[in-house]
Amino acid sequence: MSLNTKKAIDNAQVLSEALPYIRRFYGKTIVVKYGGNAMVEDDLKDSFARDVILMKLVGMNPVVVHGGGPQIGSLLEKLGKESQFFEGMRVTDSETMDVVEMVLGGLVNKEIVSLINHHGGKAVGLTGKDAQLIRARKLTFERNNPEMTAPEIIDIGHVGEVESIDGEVVDMLMKGDFIPVIAPIGVGSDNQSYNINADLVASKLAETLEAEKVIFLTNTAGLLDQKEQVLTGLDSQQVDGLIADGIIHGGMLPKIRCALAAVEAGVRSAHIIDGRVPHALLLEIFTDEGVGTLIQNT
Repeated sequence: MSLNTKKAIDNAQVLSEALPYIRRFYGKTIVVKYGGNAMVEDDLKDSFARDVILMKLVGMNPVVVHGGGPQIGSLLEKLGKESQFFEGMRVTDSETMDVVEMVLGGLVNKEIVSLINHHGGKAVGLTGKDAQLIRARKLTFERNNPEMTAPEIIDIGHVGEVESIDGEVVDMLMKGDFIPVIAPIGVGSDNQSYNINADLVASKLAETLEAEKVIFLTNTAGLLDQKEQVLTGLDSQQVDGLIADGIIHGGMLPKIRCALAAVEAGVRSAHIIDGRVPHALLLEIFTDEGVGTLIQNT
């Protein structure tokens, strides 16, 4: 058998393994939170775009929600403005919010749209302000201070949480064979813009669209146990136990909470996958092994 023939057989086997998954997820909506190294390294950006296009071509409905924290921080630094954070959230005054809108709604969003279109897809970029897609409310924090009779209210500016999502415009785009690419900026009842965590937007959007899956691309192999082994096939009770035991902590905790919230709201499964792996989306959706942590709705 020649080398070319063997390679062709291997390719055929890969397609054969993917067939049941293509059939199973045909017509299903899959929300993808795009971030981490996959948004920075050119090879990973290309593989992500091709993955999303292939998903669309085989009958799935991918919807992309993206972050852009490093890009925002970089521009703020160039402008001589220091980035400040409170409990992992960017403190966002009016000047910083202008930068957030310019970076997320402009530079990053349009780059992703252009990349998908360049590789043969049909992407359309949106922010949550378009058609009032994402209604937001101001996010505030309370901090107990023994010197005060009531909790101290911490105001971190134009940072919001999702009040509601109107999925009509996203549905319309999907039915038109477009791939929606959404920047996590919402609008409040006060007509102010709000910067919202992209993981939270992806989770709430998956719930609103009654998605089959929500997938979070990260810079880790997934949820790891104390021996650095990837945990997968988890249900909500197991995740709650891991949080209580302190195995899930730090920066992974809010991401897991978003994944868990989506599953508990009816999304069939949530995936936290390694975006540093080329074609991570295809490996997670179309293969038996996957490349990350699966949380299921049982």
